[in-house]
Amino acid sequence: MKAFILSPARLDGQRARTLLNPAAQFPLAVQLRRREGATIGEVFAFLSGLYFRGKLTYSLTFMGEPPELNPIRIITTSRGLLSPEHRVRVRDLEEFASVDLSVARAAFETPLLRDAKKLKRSLPAGAPVVLLGSIATNKYVEPLLGVFGDRLVFPSEFVGRGDMSRGGLLLRHAREGRELEYVPIANGVRHGARPPKLKPIRRP
Repeated sequence: MKAFILSPARLDGQRARTLLNPAAQFPLAVQLRRREGATIGEVFAFLSGLYFRGKLTYSLTFMGEPPELNPIRIITTSRGLLSPEHRVRVRDLEEFASVDLSVARAAFETPLLRDAKKLKRSLPAGAPVVLLGSIATNKYVEPLLGVFGDRLVFPSEFVGRGDMSRGGLLLRHAREGRELEYVPIANGVRHGARPPKLKPIRRP
């Protein structure tokens, strides 16, 4: 049993401007403006493309059963940890985008710590918590380490890879049904040389 924590998608790029354009008529943009909104997993997968899609696909593939003991949570800038099924609307994304993580420590960390502690209480003792995100920065690694300690792990093959390479790696392993090896963040190597490029997947 384990939990997955996914780093958030960026909300300041061209894809975000396209999605939040009130004149946009593609299905996700229209759904986001409706009362019921859209799931944050679907929205972030659109915003981030390959990287977030890789994280979400991988975590859904290897989450295990039952789901309540193997949860997936997504980091947000102001709402702590949300499940991929949590529904958001335009105003929620605008709120997320308004938080500058370089300066908003309490606004970001307070709900993150609240939900991380809640997640820890819901998990079996000793269950690992897999962080799928950048492990080279402390903006969310440090507060999560404070809650989970040695239980907070990450894929060792992330070291030295950029976002697109990580996304491709995760999608490849999900497709092949091969889970990556995890190592504790607390004493793991978090910086390293860039590994060789992934070999192209042969199409049938």
